[in-house]
Amino acid sequence: MSRTATLDDVCEVTCVHPQAVQAALTALPDNECVSRSTAFLKLVADPTRLKILSALSTTELCVCDLAAVVGSSESAISHQLRLLRTGRVVTYRKQGRIAYYRLLDQHVTTLIENALEHARE
Repeated sequence: MSRTATLDDVCEVTCVHPQAVQAALTALPDNECVSRSTAFLKLVADPTRLKILSALSTTELCVCDLAAVVGSSESAISHQLRLLRTGRVVTYRKQGRIAYYRLLDQHVTTLIENALEHARE
């Protein structure tokens, strides 16, 4: 890469825009919110978990269904679901001896749909 190409993406002079900086500082989330959000994004950034979440964005499914959809063992799916439950990304309901999983709330659904839509563009 040429020296010119590497300099195109940086300012050529140093100048701080106080109003813009203050607006950005005011909008920054607190450290606890940043920490929880980062943990959430790391949790959904795993390929297997993203497949699980994508499947659950269409309908609730049991562990056996998810194993068939993702192409993994029930044990592996159960492990991933445990992580997702602990991270407050999915929840479940029991019907007899079967546990049906679904995304916890609309925020999770929207995030997964937006991430997949962004990747498809």
